[in-house]
Amino acid sequence: MPASYHIPPSPQKHTLLEDLQGLSIGLITTSIGLTFLTQLGFITGQTAGLALIISYLTHLSFSWVFWGINIPFYIVAWFYMGPEFTIKSAISVTILSILMAVVPGLMPFSELNPWFGTVAFGVLTGFGLLGTFRHKSSLGGLGVLALMAQEYLNIRAGYVQLGFDAILFSVAFFLFDPHVVMFSLLGAVILNGVIAFNHRRDRYIAD
Repeated sequence: MPASYHIPPSPQKHTLLEDLQGLSIGLITTSIGLTFLTQLGFITGQTAGLALIISYLTHLSFSWVFWGINIPFYIVAWFYMGPEFTIKSAISVTILSILMAVVPGLMPFSELNPWFGTVAFGVLTGFGLLGTFRHKSSLGGLGVLALMAQEYLNIRAGYVQLGFDAILFSVAFFLFDPHVVMFSLLGAVILNGVIAFNHRRDRYIAD
């Protein structure tokens, strides 16, 4: 008797409602994670980390800096990732920028343990980003390049982002206290670990 073969189900596109709920949950979760980070005065990697560094050094609003930095990446995303991905990413970045102007005021901390805050940031933001990735979106910037590497070079997005983070944190050591950078680095490792172990195209078939 011939051996049976597993036939994988055909990928099915997410419906509009599924995209709305998935992206909404992902963005809210991400904003809560980033709030833990900003309340501690820590940084992270990728475009958000660059925006935080600029925000801390210039005292400009993180929301505006993050939104502005992402604009050039939309051009790249349009040609390499397609209009749907680019439009969703632009909307996601805009919504997250708005959330980051509101959520920190709704979550005031009189005292926050840096170990707990760092872990909470990494886990919450990691799963928030997964939500955006799985609904054909991103939070722009270096995340776009990471997803391109996974799409065309078969390199996991989380590992690509770790490479970008290494450069950013090397510069951060010259700008911030060592304990700030070390806690921030731990948070980035947790975040990227969540993405690397959970964002795999061979296990997730829905588009």
